[in-house]
Amino acid sequence: MEKARPASLASSDSVRVTNPGGSSPFVLTCDHASNFLPAEFGTLGLAAEDLSRHIAWDPGALPVASRMAQALDATLVETRISRLVIDCNRPLDAPDLVPPVSETTAIPGNTGLTDKQRAERVALSWQPFHRAIEHIVEDRLARGKDTRLVSVHSFTPVYKGRNRPWHIGIIHDEDRRLAAPLISALKRLAGVTVGVNEPYSPADRVYFTLERHARSRGLPCAMIEIRNDEISGETGQRKWADLLTGIFSDLEPEEASGSRQRAVGKSVQSAS
Repeated sequence: MEKARPASLASSDSVRVTNPGGSSPFVLTCDHASNFLPAEFGTLGLAAEDLSRHIAWDPGALPVASRMAQALDATLVETRISRLVIDCNRPLDAPDLVPPVSETTAIPGNTGLTDKQRAERVALSWQPFHRAIEHIVEDRLARGKDTRLVSVHSFTPVYKGRNRPWHIGIIHDEDRRLAAPLISALKRLAGVTVGVNEPYSPADRVYFTLERHARSRGLPCAMIEIRNDEISGETGQRKWADLLTGIFSDLEPEEASGSRQRAVGKSVQSAS
């Protein structure tokens, strides 16, 4: 688990923005960066060991995203409260916005919530996270800055008994401007198994942050999923951050920018 934080967090502390004036065209988000539970939620009825599992956060994702942001001089927006409280990468009407079950683990503290309790969780974490991204993107566009959104996640090697062989997955919809060159570069790496819309796809409702802030504005975007046993320690985190930094640094502007009309030319199936 990450280091202890204050017993409770105000909504202004539930999101952290690093390097808001970054010169890079890339804006990184880490939607499931933390497993922190404010004191008022207790353990949500879970055993302590459950709070270090992937059900509570994306292990390893934040160190990778942080190292990338530093190397690229990119802005990073991260959540600071566990996805068990509220999942910031879900629309407000999603059944798993406040998940009653994660994988096969029931979350007792998430059952029977009142509308007021749900609204309080939205105000605590979901709204500040999306407000922060909105502010950054709108400010960049107002200043005419090239802007491309990338969300960084991790996934568990086994999910509901199914092995997941991919070392890294790139998730995208019909806009392949950023995903296509990224996938091509990753596939050139020896010994790396790349998933294209694996282990998730936008159909799994995991693309919300990018849909809300990038696709709605015609901005290039992609979602990165790294298998969490690859980034469980500093060596793996450094390896993947440096590999991805190198790839992003080498992307040609025309590969990852352009008009909305150019973005919708090919379907997701054509890249799978």
